[in-house]
Amino acid sequence: MSDLVARNRRKGQRRAYDLAVVGAGSAGFSAAIAAAERGANVALIGHGTIGGTCVNIGCVPSKTMIRAAQALHDTRAVMRFPGLVGEADLADWPALAAAKDDLVGALRKTKYLDLLSSYERIAYLEGWASFHGGSLLVDGVAIRADRIVIATGASPARPDIAGIDDIPFLDSTSALALQALPRSLLVVGGGYVGCELAQMFARMGVRVTLATRSRLLPEAEPEVSAALADFLRAEGLAVRQHLAYRNLGRTADGVALAIGSEKGTETLVAERILFATGRRPNTAGMHLAEAGIRLDDRGAIVVDARLRTTRPHTYAAGDVTGRDQFVYMAAHGAKLAALNALEGDAHIYDNSAMPWVVFTDPQVAGVGLTEATARTSGRAVRTSLVPLDHVPRALAARDTRGLVKLVADGDSGRLLGGQIVAPEGADSIQTLTLAIRHAMTAKELGETIFPYLTTVEAWKLAAQAFEKDVTRLSCCAG
Repeated sequence: MSDLVARNRRKGQRRAYDLAVVGAGSAGFSAAIAAAERGANVALIGHGTIGGTCVNIGCVPSKTMIRAAQALHDTRAVMRFPGLVGEADLADWPALAAAKDDLVGALRKTKYLDLLSSYERIAYLEGWASFHGGSLLVDGVAIRADRIVIATGASPARPDIAGIDDIPFLDSTSALALQALPRSLLVVGGGYVGCELAQMFARMGVRVTLATRSRLLPEAEPEVSAALADFLRAEGLAVRQHLAYRNLGRTADGVALAIGSEKGTETLVAERILFATGRRPNTAGMHLAEAGIRLDDRGAIVVDARLRTTRPHTYAAGDVTGRDQFVYMAAHGAKLAALNALEGDAHIYDNSAMPWVVFTDPQVAGVGLTEATARTSGRAVRTSLVPLDHVPRALAARDTRGLVKLVADGDSGRLLGGQIVAPEGADSIQTLTLAIRHAMTAKELGETIFPYLTTVEAWKLAAQAFEKDVTRLSCCAG
């Protein structure tokens, strides 16, 4: 790494830059590559481990461990088929964790480090970026750049709970780096990360309690949230929702969280506690406000529809803006920001057909508006809801955990949004994404030909359910 940095510093010092990109994660690389491909000279400024959150401590390590946990579960669950018996156990957690680290290292090398030498116009500068007056500094040294894109990402947020300073706790990063599993784990936070990690650790043999102030996946449809809670409880997780967090303390064997619930005041205890309570933008110490870059009350950079900040010729994208915290949206936004910086603000950031996935099992995925947000916008709204036990694929697999819900405009029939809970939900959501992107109606989706015995056929059934009772259809009918 040091040789590469030195080589890129020499490469960069030969010229000024058309664009400086602050942050060397997925968003930063996307912006830098987009600019370099259009002939711009780019300074890519990184601090810490190259590659950012997704490859190092987020998507890649979490999803490989989630998949390993699912393999354990699937082997044990074969008994849903008569005549089959299976069993699997976690024999060596350190070996599994080491394999995860090997994968992370390989992807960081091939998708980040090795790419730098492929782009002559990108100079990688390692150091802390900050602003002073009208200048952008890297480790205190000013660099010359006509335009700037800030893509510094976000980090796990620490909740404001009394006593938190007095206890050892895990966040998503340190939890994935554990060298030994605890006997019990209290996961605080019912969003994407909390649900995914809670189920993963439970399937690895840890006794897990999942606690949240609201409900699981609070921005999802209530039917989806309730279904996921039921499925997690069926696997042995203790799911506690609608709580007030009182205070934290140590016990002889671990930690204790005092909560308020409908039962009064209680105490949840575990050997370890993991906070999955959101993420905070990485803006501290950069002197952004002094440079004329407006921040919101969470410390996120405020941008407009073209990803412009309040500082001239300065853009921001990805998690540092506090919106749409998914790696693919960060990379997409950063590319648009770079193009706008170089080509005159022609591109608008549009998330109206943005798919999202929660990698629990069954998986949860959605796109577009929920029923509540559609009604809030003043529309007349129609919905359909089809449980997975009406979907032939689920019946054949003897796994009917889940449902699909569609939201459509009550006047035009145009599809507005939808969500799915299904073992193959992640790979099914893109069908609905395309339908919404191309302004299809529920009738048009219901008349589309779908292959039989697939999970995506659930969308066809849900679309047909607006007008007919799908329980009265024969296979492939309609």
